[in-house]
Amino acid sequence: MSKRLLALVLIACIFVTGCGSDVTVTTRKNPTEIELSWWGNDARTEYTIEGARKFEELNPDIKVNVSYSEWSGYEARNRIRMVSGTEADVMQVNYGWLNEYSPAGKGFYNIFDQKKQINLSTFSQSMLEYGIVNESLNAIPIAMNAETVYINKTVFDKYNLEVPETWDDYKHAAEVMSKDGVYPIAGVGKSIWLFVIAYTEQKVGKHILNDDGTLNFTASDLKIMLDFYSEMVDCKVFPAVEKFDRLNVDNESYAGAIAWVSDAINYFGPLIEKGEEIVPAPYPHDDSHQSGSGWYAKPASLYAMSKDTDHPEESAKLLDFLVNSEEMAVLQGVEKGVPLSSKARDSLEKNDMLNGLQYEASLVMENNEFLEKMNSYIEDSGMIDTFVAACDSVIFKKLTAEEAAKELYAELTAE
Repeated sequence: MSKRLLALVLIACIFVTGCGSDVTVTTRKNPTEIELSWWGNDARTEYTIEGARKFEELNPDIKVNVSYSEWSGYEARNRIRMVSGTEADVMQVNYGWLNEYSPAGKGFYNIFDQKKQINLSTFSQSMLEYGIVNESLNAIPIAMNAETVYINKTVFDKYNLEVPETWDDYKHAAEVMSKDGVYPIAGVGKSIWLFVIAYTEQKVGKHILNDDGTLNFTASDLKIMLDFYSEMVDCKVFPAVEKFDRLNVDNESYAGAIAWVSDAINYFGPLIEKGEEIVPAPYPHDDSHQSGSGWYAKPASLYAMSKDTDHPEESAKLLDFLVNSEEMAVLQGVEKGVPLSSKARDSLEKNDMLNGLQYEASLVMENNEFLEKMNSYIEDSGMIDTFVAACDSVIFKKLTAEEAAKELYAELTAE
């Protein structure tokens, strides 16, 4: 081999080696991994996973691991994770968890510290207030929510009944429907609890709880609650909560249901597909009160960040994508309610997606001036279970309503 040829070979080797070196240096580093967790049905899971993948496409230096389950499993597991400090970097949280896990505002990351990554100007201050604890923005509300009465108008029309407006309207409907084993409405424990609270607050003219979560009702007020629940069960307006069966919505044994705005499609999607007409009813009231009196609104759910996250900037980017991006808004639609982010709402309007039962229920909620901000303590599961047990003691004649009310008062005021 000539010296010239040898030189050319050496140069080529150096060039190839150099190229190999450059490839090694410029290869993308391993992406930062963060975790996103949420609860919901299969449809929510599918679109949220798709949203996480879209976020990764836009942010190739971030990998999103996902964790999800239905509500009860998520709540139980998240309780353990919050106590052990192993919660997800970004997580869907329930409104009541702010008091439970962050009474002093230190239980979640202060999102105000990531204003560069999260556009908070798309939310009104009044909406952000729902997630602020002790001047710390612990969570961002996704949409607003309220327990709403949904009526299967197709069934009510069969009985020549109008959509109920007053408490007496529901009793009248039960008189007509009960001969066929049909209940005008039904609901799970929390839904019935809030339904009964609304009735009682209209009767006594005060809130059931003080701002700090302590009981504001007297034993006499609680007796009104117990009497009303017992009357509704006896008159077959709704079944006792332990007998509630979601399938009875589908087979029309329940001509309506009490459910959150965000649960409208979960409850009535199959009936709507069958061509049934489902409508949100006015919030029940008596003749001396306006519809909405005694009823409450709250965030449907919120997104929070772990106070222990190792990657606050990346987590904040993901949170901003979830609440503000057009990509996520279109995927989510109004499944969690009409988004509070003005940017997300504009995206839905642009894509002609502000429609359907949940949107209609959202408008009923948003346009009612008498709905009040929900005290998060009102959703305490222990309080609800204690109330239901007291109701059962009356229905099964173990105690009189007065005796049960006194016992309930003692339990709800015990320190």
